[in-house]
Amino acid sequence: MILSSVLILVGFSSLIFGANWLVDGASSVAKKNNISDLVIGLTIVAFGTSAPELVVNSVASFNGLSDIVFGNIIGSNNFNLFIILGIAGLIYPITVQSSTAWKEIPISLSITLLLYVLANNYFISQDPEISRLDGIILLLFFLCFLFYVFHQLKQEKTEVSILENKSNYKIWSLILFGIAGLIIGGKLVVDNSITIATDLGVSQKIIGLTIIAAGTSLPELVTSIVAALKKNSDIAIGNVIGSNIFNVLLILSISAFINPVKFNPNFNQDLLILMGGTVFLILAMFTGKRKKLDRWEAFLLLGFYLLYTAYLVSREL
Repeated sequence: MILSSVLILVGFSSLIFGANWLVDGASSVAKKNNISDLVIGLTIVAFGTSAPELVVNSVASFNGLSDIVFGNIIGSNNFNLFIILGIAGLIYPITVQSSTAWKEIPISLSITLLLYVLANNYFISQDPEISRLDGIILLLFFLCFLFYVFHQLKQEKTEVSILENKSNYKIWSLILFGIAGLIIGGKLVVDNSITIATDLGVSQKIIGLTIIAAGTSLPELVTSIVAALKKNSDIAIGNVIGSNIFNVLLILSISAFINPVKFNPNFNQDLLILMGGTVFLILAMFTGKRKKLDRWEAFLLLGFYLLYTAYLVSREL
């Protein structure tokens, strides 16, 4: 078990470094072709920060590990909302723009509700799952979200980045090593998490909701903490809300294309908590100082989820 724990840490390190190398390399390719930072941020960086979840879920889906797939998605989204926003809000109260309060956060809530309905197959008399058809529906909503984001960004004045000075050899080395790091890291995390779960008698659901979800959310955690320390509220909350939307609409749809993902109804409790936390965040925008997540509200988010995670783990052991 000690070896498996060490290999999981190695896997997470490989995922994080791989994602960073891939983003750096791909960004350099874009800059060499005079593509604006706006497009780079929307596509390459967004993909890079969610790459660990994507790789872990792709490996898990290929191996038919449905509880790992859903545990990682739902657990990562809860971790982003409760833990990352909670820590960032404690560091510095998060003020959000009107569009975030009125549009992006409600969009995130609506997408979670969509996932709840699709996964439980309320309108079809089949076993609960995210089928390939559901994956297409999620992907279509993702394309609609991208259209919305592009429309928002077109209204903002942007400048084209200066040309990149890295050599082609260095750029493509970063990209190739990044992809290799993601593949190796994802395989190490999934395989050794299953080993630990088996040794401890803990379900794959709990492993997915806790260890894997927290590990794959490390890039978002670091980004939001740095943003909070720099008092950049837009990045701190935008990173979390954007990642949650990205996880459900893109990563879960890709997982379903690889293999239809069986849904364990026990995850309904975690989905309801995710929806409840998002509703709390919306209400927080209109209580106290308007459009701001105050420190006491951030403390409630963080404290609640730490207690809930402790409850989940204690119930399994």
